[in-house]
Amino acid sequence: MERDNQIREYNHTLNMVERKNITISGIKKIDSFDSEEFLIESSMGYIILKGSDLELKKLDTKDGVVSIKGLINSINYVDENINKKQKENSVISRLFK
Repeated sequence: MERDNQIREYNHTLNMVERKNITISGIKKIDSFDSEEFLIESSMGYIILKGSDLELKKLDTKDGVVSIKGLINSINYVDENINKKQKENSVISRLFK
């Protein structure tokens, strides 16, 4: 039971095949996603993945792995100290465009 109380730290890897499929490990959570953008919290900070026709193929919360398919246009790492309010504003602003 002591193990359940420990914070998991995952090794972070990123494997992309022909800009169509990407598998990322070291994932803590997915904050938001749609067909054009994913906001993912990883053990190395936040990742913003942009593209078109993006789909969540697999999410393994136990091992911290996510697989996404679609045309991937960009992958950006954002400072770990991203302000939660900034994240909420970006999601809300996209909803009301």
